[in-house]
Amino acid sequence: MNAPEKILRIRERMRDRLCILGHYYQRDEIIGHADFVGDSLELARRAAASGNAEKIVFCGVHFMAESARVLAGASQAVYMPAPGAGCPMADMAPLREVLRAWDDLSTFGGKWVPVAYVNSSAKIKAFCGERGGATCTSSNAAKVFSWALKQDRKILFLPDEHLGANTAFDLGLPDDAVAVYNPSLPAGGIDAGRAARASVLAWKGYCHVHMFSAQDIGRARAEHPGAKIIVHPETPKEALRLADAHGSTSQIVRYVEAAPAGSTIVVGTEINLVKRLAALHGGRVAVHPLRASACRNMAMTTEAGLLALLENWPEENRIEVDPKLKANAALALRRMLEIP
Repeated sequence: MNAPEKILRIRERMRDRLCILGHYYQRDEIIGHADFVGDSLELARRAAASGNAEKIVFCGVHFMAESARVLAGASQAVYMPAPGAGCPMADMAPLREVLRAWDDLSTFGGKWVPVAYVNSSAKIKAFCGERGGATCTSSNAAKVFSWALKQDRKILFLPDEHLGANTAFDLGLPDDAVAVYNPSLPAGGIDAGRAARASVLAWKGYCHVHMFSAQDIGRARAEHPGAKIIVHPETPKEALRLADAHGSTSQIVRYVEAAPAGSTIVVGTEINLVKRLAALHGGRVAVHPLRASACRNMAMTTEAGLLALLENWPEENRIEVDPKLKANAALALRRMLEIP
């Protein structure tokens, strides 16, 4: 019996006592075993609603499994096939530096609320929850920003500079309303005057997968005349504003699904998803990558690793979050999920 057959047999035996969640950026061999496939927001909701599952297996990166652990019930266990699969962008905002930034903001004056992209550690989510803030995903960042700004509060956005700037732009804020906090500089490289002019203070972090450039857009226009180009909102604004559209991973999927027959679409996101979209819609629309950009951490989850987890359930693969952190992180995540 091969690995796929063994995994299927285990899933059939456990039925609804097992829930396997697969992020869109996983390889096809993993996606084929997932009960639910989605982006960070969809999978967070699935984790919160998986009441019958005794064991939740998250095929993604560590911050996603932490979020599942925070939202899952006390009797549920959360595991990862590759617990060492981290997120470099999440690591760009360590708590000690965020606390220093928060102290800087208190000297600048004004009312601030922290908003954390879900691509952040449980410690950062808890920091936000404890201070009245919320999390967001690339799907709902505009809603969460609007929620914060309607409270007449300025936003400290962690940890992605580009999603912060692009979300502010989508809401009609001028570029000057976004300042960048660089933790490697004294006071983040800004002063009280710059902070006073800003509605959003974006942490200087980025996702290497989505660092597309204006040159990438220009090359795609030359290679695929008449094509529509859609990019992920973690893309730097200089490239994003040259594209035809931008959206979260789920929004990119829907964009391709809704494209008229005969269309050519160039997609700026992780290569596994782009290849899957090209295979699913080939013959109806042509899908090309803006550039072959892969997430090495997502690739750490393998079919062999998934099988080994399901057969043995090793404790080192189990994801736990400190109870105090869990309570405050849950506040931030649930505030996000409750925003209409």
